[in-house]
Amino acid sequence: MTPRTTLIAIVLALAPALAAAQALEGRLKKIKDTKSIAIAHRTDAVPFSFVDDAKRPVGYTVDICKRVVASIEQSLGVQGIQVKWVPVTTQSRFDAVAKGEADMECGSSTVTLGRMKQVDFSNYTFVDGTGLLSRAENKIATLADLSGKKIGVVGGTTNESAVNRALKERLVNATVVSLKTRDEGLVKLEAREIDAFAGDNVLLLALGMRSKDPKALRMVDESLSFEPYAITLPRGDSAFRIEVNSALARIYRSEAIEQIYGQWFGGLGKPGPALRAVYGMGAIPD
Repeated sequence: MTPRTTLIAIVLALAPALAAAQALEGRLKKIKDTKSIAIAHRTDAVPFSFVDDAKRPVGYTVDICKRVVASIEQSLGVQGIQVKWVPVTTQSRFDAVAKGEADMECGSSTVTLGRMKQVDFSNYTFVDGTGLLSRAENKIATLADLSGKKIGVVGGTTNESAVNRALKERLVNATVVSLKTRDEGLVKLEAREIDAFAGDNVLLLALGMRSKDPKALRMVDESLSFEPYAITLPRGDSAFRIEVNSALARIYRSEAIEQIYGQWFGGLGKPGPALRAVYGMGAIPD
């Protein structure tokens, strides 16, 4: 073998390794080098992301993200990636990812074009809509029945935007009360300081179950918006986004998603048409 032939053979042998090294950058490189990943999680978004009695992150989206991490381990060839859980609030969740304090956020975050200016998102993980929780004694059937009354909602959320938009479009004159947390909304609703509390339907159902008297509350049979959830990701890191979406696709193509859904929403019956569509469209082939 001549020197030139030897050189060519060496280059060809190293080419795959060199290409892989060049392709691995951003968050994926950081995760492989440190053998760790930081995941932001909500502590109050039952049943998507909250903490159990042992203060451990649990929930529908948390379970999905754990499987995403397992998939990343296999893809990177790194075993035992350590997860650093970073608690966040409604107000701090996107900053945590944008500023590098977390590699992803797993909760109940709605995808919007405005938020895409700060962060990126994975393929959808769930779909919901903005609903209203009220006291049964008020007999609120539609948004129009809240004319002249007070509607509480967590400030800075898509729910707040949906309520304001619906009130304007339907010419309903109600007062919107901006609150900091869902727990505050429940307290004010029970104390009759507000007449209804707006939020994502599933989250409101879970919130109502934590009431002192769940039977005293009722959901208003009207949805004010479409809320597609996704995992929050750093903006501009396409390789990491593709890796996360690849993991979601494997989850959606397997029985894993049925197990995760069944654990957290089994009592509500099977996934509806919109959620089945999310799983189907997310099951992208390799």
